[in-house]
Order: sequence, then C-alpha cells, then structure tokens
Amino acid sequence: MGQKSIKKNYLFNLSYQILLLITPLITTPYVSRVLGARGIGTVSYTESIATYFVLAATMGITTYGQREISYVQDSIEKRSTVFWNTKILQFVTSFLTFSVYAVFAFYRKESLIYLIFSLNIVAVFFDVTWFFQGMEEFGKIVFRNIVFKIFNILYIFAFVKNAEDVYLYALGLCLFTVLSNISLWFYLPKYIKKIDYSNLHPFKRLSVVISLFVPTIAISIYTVLDKTMIGVITNNSFENGYYEQSLKISRMVLTIVTALGTVMIPRIGFHFEKGDTEEVKRLMYRGYRFVWFLGIPLCFGLIMVAPNFVPWFFGTGYGKVVDLLRIHAFLILAIGINNVTGMQYLIPTNRQNAFTFTVIIGAATNFVLNAILIDILMSKGAAIASVVAETIIAVVQLIIVRKELSPLIVIKEGIHYYIAGFGMIIGLKFSGKLFTPSVLHTMILICIGGSIYIGMLLLMRDEFLLSNIKTVLDKFRR
Repeated sequence: MGQKSIKKNYLFNLSYQILLLITPLITTPYVSRVLGARGIGTVSYTESIATYFVLAATMGITTYGQREISYVQDSIEKRSTVFWNTKILQFVTSFLTFSVYAVFAFYRKESLIYLIFSLNIVAVFFDVTWFFQGMEEFGKIVFRNIVFKIFNILYIFAFVKNAEDVYLYALGLCLFTVLSNISLWFYLPKYIKKIDYSNLHPFKRLSVVISLFVPTIAISIYTVLDKTMIGVITNNSFENGYYEQSLKISRMVLTIVTALGTVMIPRIGFHFEKGDTEEVKRLMYRGYRFVWFLGIPLCFGLIMVAPNFVPWFFGTGYGKVVDLLRIHAFLILAIGINNVTGMQYLIPTNRQNAFTFTVIIGAATNFVLNAILIDILMSKGAAIASVVAETIIAVVQLIIVRKELSPLIVIKEGIHYYIAGFGMIIGLKFSGKLFTPSVLHTMILICIGGSIYIGMLLLMRDEFLLSNIKTVLDKFRR
C-alpha cells in the first residue's frame, strides 16, 4: 500500500478535532445551565470511576495494536494475523471487565447512572480504531466520528431539558461512542482476510500488552484520579463540576496540538522498522516545533482570555473556572511536549519501559500532591498537581532521550514562539481592560492575540510558518 500523506492525515484528524472544539462551544453553555455544576459534577465523578474499568478492558491493547499494525501495513497476511490476535484478546478483556463492572454498578447507591456508563466498556468491545490508525486511514475514522458527534449534539438538545435529565445526558455520552465504534467494522473486509486457526495466538504477546498497560494505568492517575480524589476528599459535587468544565476547555484546546501525534505514531513506527533513524529524528524535531508553534499561543491566549470568556460561556455560578482554566492552560505545553517524546517516539521505537518509568514518576507526584493540595485548595489543588506532574514527565522523558534527541535543540526550536507569545500577552493585557465579557468581545480578543502572534513571527521570518504558508498557497494556485 502507498504511504499516506502526513499533512493530509493531520488535516483529517484536525477536522475532527475542530468538531470536538465546536461541539462544547455549542453544547456546554446549554448543558452547564440545564444540569448545573452539581449535575455535571455527578456525571464527571461517576465517569471517572467507570474509566478505571474501561482501562482494564483496554489494557495496552490499543497502543500495542496500532504500533504492530504500523509495522506490517504493507502485508495483508501479516496485518490480518495481527488484527485477529489483537482483537480476540480485546474481546476477552472487555467481556471479563464488563462482568465485574456490572456487579459493582448494581450495588452502588445510584446504580442506574453507573450501569449507563457500562456502555463505555461495550464500546471497547467493538473498538477497532487502533487498526485504522496503524494503517494511517484517518479519513475513515474522522468521517464516522463527525457523523456520530453531530447525532450526539442533536440528541442533547432534543432530550436533555432539566436537571433531572442527568441520566439521559450520560446515556448520550456513551451510546454514540458504541455506535461509532460498530460502524467502523463495515470498512474492515477491504483491509483484512480470514486467517488459519493455527495462526491464532491471542495471548502470545500478552506480556508486551501488559507492559503497555502499566503506563496506561499510571496516566489515569493524573487524568482520571483527579476527579475521583476531588469527590472523595471534598465530598462536593460543585468542586468536581468546576474542575470538569475547566478541564474540558483546556483539553479541547489541547487536541489541536496533539492531533498531529495520532498521525505521527504509525509513520515513526514505519521508519523505525525500516532503520531510517535520520528520518525519525527529522520528524521528531518537526513535531516539537509544531507543539511550540501552536501550543504557546493557545496556552497564553487561554490564560489572558479566560476572564472574558468564562462568564458568558458557562453562565452564573462558574466564577471559579477562570482560575482553574488559567492553571490548566499550562497542560497544553506540558502534555504537548511529552506527547511528542513519549507517544510519538518511545512507544513506536519499543521503548515502552522507559515510557512507563516516566509516567509512574508523574503519577506518584500527582497522587501525593493531590492528597496534600486538594484538602487545602480543593479543585485548584488538583489542577496544580496535574500541571506539575505533566511537566515532570516532559523533563524526565527529554533527559532519557538526550543522546538521540538533543533537549537543547528542542528548546531552541521554540525561541521565535516564546518571543511572539510574550508579545501577545502584553497586547492582550492592555486590550483586555477595554472589553466586557461577551461573545463578540472574546472573539475580538482572540483576533487581537492571534494577529500579534502571527505578525511577530512574520517579522522574525519564521521558517516553519513561512514554509506552511507557501505550501497552502501553492496548493491553492494548483
């Protein structure tokens, strides 16, 4: 099969990420007012509990499957063998996990909402997204995601009408994920075929899958356990509601930066398998530069625009989200960098043990800081703990790969963007005083910040920006 275009796949993936950006912009103001911070907090806490079971069902299978498929994407015999062995293992782990979770959910105080979230485990049972990611067929993934995301938006406005509809809201979150995963199976016959039963050994690489599962568990500590610990320590659904809304916006913006990572993983795995280390290195430095180029304006912009954005977007009663959002904004840079080093380099190059080591350090840091800071600062403490943990992971990973990828070069890749970012902060600092919270004024501030940032990069004649502008113009002319 011919090698896919990285830019084309990035645009496919980015188009879906843009939809992910638009969806909260459409639904969150409505849902935050209808369900309130308490209702959102209840959903957030319950989903965090269910996520541990989803992780158990997934294990390291999706990461393993994507990586292994990327190695053999040119051979239908090999990729069919990898697919069926990987998928059968996922069938087994999903079924066992679902059985345990169903019993657990039945005995919970609010068993109905816990049972609804069991659909997330069903979604894992049908998940084959990892196969198409390994094949670099992002167009198919994006198409079905867009279709079902639109259905989900329509569902929310049609059925979620008041605070009592929290169960219907939770059902919508889960149901369309299941349907979306099922829809991808219709594409499979084109890419795989039946294999001989003698080639079925689904548990043969179980040790490798488990080695990839360890960092997955560790990552959950600082992505999911935050919400669980806020609920347990504060016993306050409102705090979880504030935290969920802030995290939702910061993660939403972060997807623009990490969208490239999903595309790069199979490509780096492909070149690594071919022994082309120079191309791998070139792609990696390009990835770091991309993170600085987009991550810095998104991080700084979110910090400066938050006071104008939050009041009109979430409505009354969400004032605390401003401070949380300003803390969570730094996750864009921290996760962006460690996504390049960890997910785009260590995993595709079979360095999962090193990756595991770094996320365990981050997880331990996050857990300890959560235990200390949540009791003092509540949801703000959890936000600070997450940023510190992700930053430590980024630093440790760069130290580990320092002989292959120079940390100094990684930092140098961002010089133009640091300068332009600080210029943007100064501009927004003064202009922000002239505007009051409203949709129009937030959009004006975004335009001001973006204009300052791009303008300064043009003055510095930034090669990355100019080369991409040239590419777009050339394609437009053609």
